[in-house]
Amino acid sequence: MPENFADIVISGAGPNGLMLACELALAGLRPIVLDALPEPSPEPKANGLVGQVARVLDLRGLYDTFSGVPGPPTPVNRYIFGAMPLDLTAVQPNPVNLIMRPQPQMVRLLTDHAIGLGVDLRWGHALTEIDSGDGEVTVSVSGPDEDYRLRTRFLVGADGGKSLVRKRIGIDFPGVTATGHVSRVGHVTVPDGYRTGDGGIDIPGVGRFGLGHHRLERGMFVYAEIQPGNPMVGAVEFDGGDAFGDDTPLTIDELRASVERVLGVPLALTAPTGPGPHALRRTVGQHTRVAERYREGNILLLGDAAHVHSAMGGPGLNLGLQDTVNLGWKLAAEIHGWAPPGLLDTYESERHPAAERVVMYSLSQSALIAPGPDVTELRKLFGELLDLPVVTAHIANLLAGSDIRYDTGDSHPLSGYLAPEVSIETASGATRIAELLNEARPVLLVFEATADPTAAATGWTDRITVVEATAATPPAAALLIRPDGYIAWATDDFTSESQGSLHTALHRWFGEPALVPTR
Repeated sequence: MPENFADIVISGAGPNGLMLACELALAGLRPIVLDALPEPSPEPKANGLVGQVARVLDLRGLYDTFSGVPGPPTPVNRYIFGAMPLDLTAVQPNPVNLIMRPQPQMVRLLTDHAIGLGVDLRWGHALTEIDSGDGEVTVSVSGPDEDYRLRTRFLVGADGGKSLVRKRIGIDFPGVTATGHVSRVGHVTVPDGYRTGDGGIDIPGVGRFGLGHHRLERGMFVYAEIQPGNPMVGAVEFDGGDAFGDDTPLTIDELRASVERVLGVPLALTAPTGPGPHALRRTVGQHTRVAERYREGNILLLGDAAHVHSAMGGPGLNLGLQDTVNLGWKLAAEIHGWAPPGLLDTYESERHPAAERVVMYSLSQSALIAPGPDVTELRKLFGELLDLPVVTAHIANLLAGSDIRYDTGDSHPLSGYLAPEVSIETASGATRIAELLNEARPVLLVFEATADPTAAATGWTDRITVVEATAATPPAAALLIRPDGYIAWATDDFTSESQGSLHTALHRWFGEPALVPTR
């Protein structure tokens, strides 16, 4: 069986696997991406991106591509939590950004981006076996023309909730499975005159429903018109799920009957007539799980292979794509040889808590949509709490993932958070902080200094870009920004005295200096 070598192999060419490949390519590597499917799946699993992930895409210059809107992300004024309205107009800064784009389109965009960066993308190549040891991993691959083996420094399993990689290396996947309820959703044609023209639907005898999930006493009704003229309708019932299996094809008739039971009135749904792909799927039960650990030697887990949860509120790709930008630069540092000890372990220590918070609020939303008079009264109380600005801001940051603060070893109030959106002026002209990160390279950004910034970073300029800038309102005197956009160090007074803490941060995150300064 033929055998070749690659620095990194990624199993799974979904959005997370593709984005990781792009991150590694930006760092000068050429990963191999394997996927058993012969081509990208047309199944519209996710319908968009919600939260801080929009700013992450902006860091790589991809926000315009995904949103179709130039400029920085613009947050939305309203969203939902537990099928309850969330008024974000008073939240400042508002972290909830929204990009409406079906997953097949996202995969196509990331596929084109990855190929443009030189990624070796292999559709129809399925990983079948894994053998690890002696600082490398050997994977067996079944390809369309032949079976072969790849030796690699690192293997990343981005192969979904039923991850073969996770199972083969024996990482437990603890959590809960909610049984006894069934969710049905599909693209449909709704009766003439029911669509409101602003993304909602007005159903006689029931009322008007906007985009999202809507709790009723008999279950939950879902409506989403992501693409004009191609609405998606769904229903969740909290009993009777045991009579079905996920492998039994859903029909329009079954979906229509479920919607009628939830609404209490008939809704004449028919098959969709517009261009596909069209969703039509049933999900029995709901898995909520987080991998016990994200790493086993030189094998790592990413995205749904590491965590699964309810899709309510759209947390999946917000969580997964932020995993990718966290992991990508750390893997690249290991391969390039400058990673400090323990750097790769911070992938799990930083991102596992983020997954646990998504699990927490996913299960909380599930509780808020359950049937019963006790839940109805709970929702009334929760609605009162959402009228409090501090509560709304807390929920908004929870949904966006912007409440996560990494332990960077620095006590400045900005350290550990994503760099703020600020317009700046540099020697090259007007730009934004986000645009400085387009190449996925660390940045020492200095606004006010009495010391030479370049001299302060001597020994690290082979892997760090030093930028001097001005801004109307600088967030600090200087910021050390990691490739994932998170602030590793900051100061309000960039002097020769503050360089000691800067050097501590440089050593912690970017390894030993390549050059030793002479005195």
